[in-house]
Amino acid sequence: MHITANTDSPIVLAKLSVEILVSIHAYLLFFAIVALASFCQNLTGFAFGLILVGLVGALSLMPISEAANAATIMSIANGAVYIRTHPFKPDWTLLKPMLISSVIGVLIGVGTLSLLSNHAIAGLSLTLGAAIVACAMLLFAQKKPRATMSGQRALYTAGLLSGLLGGLFATPGPPMVYHLYRQPLAPIVIRQCLVVMFISAVIIRLGLVVYAGTFALSSLYLGLMAVPLVAVVTWLHAKYPPKLPAYLVRWLVCALMLAAGGSLIFSAIAHL
Repeated sequence: MHITANTDSPIVLAKLSVEILVSIHAYLLFFAIVALASFCQNLTGFAFGLILVGLVGALSLMPISEAANAATIMSIANGAVYIRTHPFKPDWTLLKPMLISSVIGVLIGVGTLSLLSNHAIAGLSLTLGAAIVACAMLLFAQKKPRATMSGQRALYTAGLLSGLLGGLFATPGPPMVYHLYRQPLAPIVIRQCLVVMFISAVIIRLGLVVYAGTFALSSLYLGLMAVPLVAVVTWLHAKYPPKLPAYLVRWLVCALMLAAGGSLIFSAIAHL
């Protein structure tokens, strides 16, 4: 930027300095949220998009649709590093209905997003906030696993709802997480199924938004800038897994989601 010499130049320089400091602070805050979201994702097997998009939206660092697109890039990186750093044996009996239904949900979600993002930003924020709060409440109320597996219909329904959230907000998690953690399955099986479903959903969503021309270059830059941080956090978690009680992990993540979701709901209501 070229600044001509005049009597106002000190004021102009002061304004530029403030803008630069604000920008640096915003970037540092964004990367801190990315690290927190990656850490919680590796602790729980989900919540990356929920925490990232929720907190970024609540703090008004960027539009929700832009944050969701950046989260797509980072979610793919997180899943790829997770698969590479953990033993992987997919259960296709569970994955097949999950993938089919979630793909359909993503298609519906992306189509809905294209309608809402230009005409109902406040409604979009309210929807995301309500989804985050509902997910947190479900986790708080989570009981012990069922004695027997649920039917295929429940699996398809959970996959469809997860895909819908993935298409809307790049957060394909809460319904399927709640469903799988209620089943008599080993935790490693649940995490691996979630990782495969999440990667599939976000890759499809990325292709759709790029094809539709709604993927801004700013989202791409932010996502790529944060990929090394996501990879490092995921690798460190695999190499030095924290030994935290399961109940503590669940409470920490739920508290974060409640705070982010509540902030979005209040801000959306104020805007409306």
